[in-house]
Amino acid sequence: MSDWATVPFRKSSRSGTNGGDCVEVGFRPGLVAVRDSKSPTGGLIVLPASAWAGLMSTTTRS
Repeated sequence: MSDWATVPFRKSSRSGTNGGDCVEVGFRPGLVAVRDSKSPTGGLIVLPASAWAGLMSTTTRS
């Protein structure tokens, strides 16, 4: 997690402001990290940027 401590994370603009269940994403060269917005120090899922791009491509077509 310490490698990601200085990386800015962001939520989707579609998440709203009601404090609901959201995920945040952070980007580093070649990598994307996903975390729970309610527990930002609770752990990360780190993916290669190519896998993230594939996921986004698939979900935006669905």
